[in-house]
Amino acid sequence: MLTLLKEIILEFQELDIDAGVPRRLDLETVAGKAAICIGVRRSGKSTFMLQLVQRLLSEGVPRQNILHLNFFDDRLHALRHDSLGIVLEAYFSLYPEKKNHEKIYCFFDEIQVVPGWEAFVDRLMRTEKCEVYLTGSSAHMLSKEIATQMRGRALAWEMFPFSFREFLDYSKIDSEPPLTPKRRLTVQKTFDAYWECGGFPEVAGLPRHLRIKTHQEYFNAVLFRDLVERHDVSHPRAITDLAHRLVDNIASLYTVNTLTGYLKSLGHKAPKSAVSDYLEWFEDAYFLLTVRIFDASLSRANANPKKIYCIDHALAASVGSGILVNAGHLLENLVFTALRRTSPDIWYYRTRNGREVDFIVQQADRSRALIQACETLADPQTRKREITALAEAMAELELTTATIVTRHEEEHIEIETGRIEVVPAWRFLLDNG
Repeated sequence: MLTLLKEIILEFQELDIDAGVPRRLDLETVAGKAAICIGVRRSGKSTFMLQLVQRLLSEGVPRQNILHLNFFDDRLHALRHDSLGIVLEAYFSLYPEKKNHEKIYCFFDEIQVVPGWEAFVDRLMRTEKCEVYLTGSSAHMLSKEIATQMRGRALAWEMFPFSFREFLDYSKIDSEPPLTPKRRLTVQKTFDAYWECGGFPEVAGLPRHLRIKTHQEYFNAVLFRDLVERHDVSHPRAITDLAHRLVDNIASLYTVNTLTGYLKSLGHKAPKSAVSDYLEWFEDAYFLLTVRIFDASLSRANANPKKIYCIDHALAASVGSGILVNAGHLLENLVFTALRRTSPDIWYYRTRNGREVDFIVQQADRSRALIQACETLADPQTRKREITALAEAMAELELTTATIVTRHEEEHIEIETGRIEVVPAWRFLLDNG
């Protein structure tokens, strides 16, 4: 194994790095802490690691001072049953003069597949002169595993599929303000492409049939590698049926009881506790994300129905049956993912009269924002419903502004409690991307 590791380390030293489109993730390092990039499969974590390598090289860091390993490399499968300490042994046998004298930059891709990685990284951070960068596909790396094993020696950064602004970067379109009329039209046209193909980097530019096929392969990989294999599920069909049910009902309310009853109707013997676990695993894999009702009482929030969203609206469209998911649901999902990139503190709101607002978000400055997603306000009844819900929520929460995101419409609505901004989705995404 030692010889193989040395070969792989040297292989990277000679690699011609193609790091793709620069991502708009401002990952910052802190002395003594590992930087961990987590997110759904195929969102671009590995490519982002290469971008960080390129940045170090451009800053004058010698290539030999960079140790890069991808633990999904099948040649490293044996490491899962070996000690990770052999990695350092291999590196320093190649470059013994660097030990304790020069800073080493360690990039470990998908390290969560190796049991005991936490203790190895913890020891590495304590005993070597180094900076450590990790990627992983499980949200457990953000919560349970880091909290219990890393003992405060790590900071996590979330990687999502392309935002709209990153999609514009990929398309080589300047999205920086001010937008000239010509560039505005180009941005709007590119939004139509983003609406169709979503944010996964690999599917950008693919024809429709290949995009759908690729999305479906992502779906299966998440289910069977991140859920079934990781959690040793003996009856994977129940998880698959539940995932399809949820994707078909994105932007809709659910309860564990109704989902348990649904699986029972299909002949699955999945108790409520198992369904709750499945939902938690979906979220761990950054695949399906849950939003709770806004309530000061956590027990009341958990007792109320929750809403489900997919990490990418186009993935949901490719995987779903097409029967229940409509453009309005997809737009709401798109708004959710834009908000989730900037804040984990997102809820839906129900007024005292029972009217629903899609999102209430706590922003970085601790202020709150109310946001509705509505494909069009052309229908008078729809317009009245959306404005009334926001007006009631604004009054109850003592807010003077709110937003309605539409596909194409734009206007300012003055109401008694303040002002509602109606913005087209492309502009909302630029402002939140």
